[in-house]
Amino acid sequence: MTTSLIDGKARAARLRNDVSSAVATLRADHGLKPGLAVVLVGEDPASKVYVSNKVRQTEECGMRSIEHRLPAETTQEELLDLVGKLNADNGVDGILVQMPLPEHIDTDAVVLAIDPAKDVDGLHPQNAGRIVLGRTGLVACTPQGCVLLAKEALGPDLSGLEAVVLGRSILVGKPVALLLQNENCTVTMAHSRSRDVADLCRRADLLVAAVGRAEMVKGDWIKPGATVIDVGINRVPAPEKGEGKTKLVGDVAFDEAVQVAGAITPVPGGVGPMTIACLLANTVTAACRRRGLPVPAM
Repeated sequence: MTTSLIDGKARAARLRNDVSSAVATLRADHGLKPGLAVVLVGEDPASKVYVSNKVRQTEECGMRSIEHRLPAETTQEELLDLVGKLNADNGVDGILVQMPLPEHIDTDAVVLAIDPAKDVDGLHPQNAGRIVLGRTGLVACTPQGCVLLAKEALGPDLSGLEAVVLGRSILVGKPVALLLQNENCTVTMAHSRSRDVADLCRRADLLVAAVGRAEMVKGDWIKPGATVIDVGINRVPAPEKGEGKTKLVGDVAFDEAVQVAGAITPVPGGVGPMTIACLLANTVTAACRRRGLPVPAM
């Protein structure tokens, strides 16, 4: 069987181009330059890279980037005070507080403090609840990217597909399952307490692996011809590269899966690039909704 690779980089580039076009139109027609505020607390190396990428891509799309880098010892009260100021700033359309936060800060309290209309990460309970109700909100970026990549492989109509979501996290598993239900899929959520997980996965026309365990999904877990969206990003030893070297792998054993699947996202280069692109699209969406303007197609 010939397996198609779902190119997340190419799909993300198209979405960023759509965002750039939408921003140019908003500036020309309404004098509006959407603004995205990104807050980083501490010196986590991976977070610093993510924030730098978000800032760069925001500016490349023609939007205003507002960056706040705070020391690790920043108190919860100081962070909440900053969030409050960003909520009140009409020039800020989207707010993203980079996770993880230092242990002394209550992440839930910070998420709750963000104005839901500016919650471009889609984590506020109001936005999560809108997915449950099938109503319009700001959708969490990684789950949104998963659905777009599924449509890249299967076409715009996912109706009737049997989808299995492996993993029930509030960041990916639960919201992507709800989004797929809203796309008229029949959805099963498998998790650590599920029985016969491999058998459940074999039922899937569309399998979303978001469990956070390196190469857990084996080739014989996959229905021949199924579409596989691998959300996992796991760093594992790579002795073939030299002593102490590592590499990134997904939650799916890729070399086995490509012998069976009809289409699959690679790691890296699959879901990852879509997360920032969806964040940028959410910022445009938020900017338009806050001002009663129609949201451009992206």
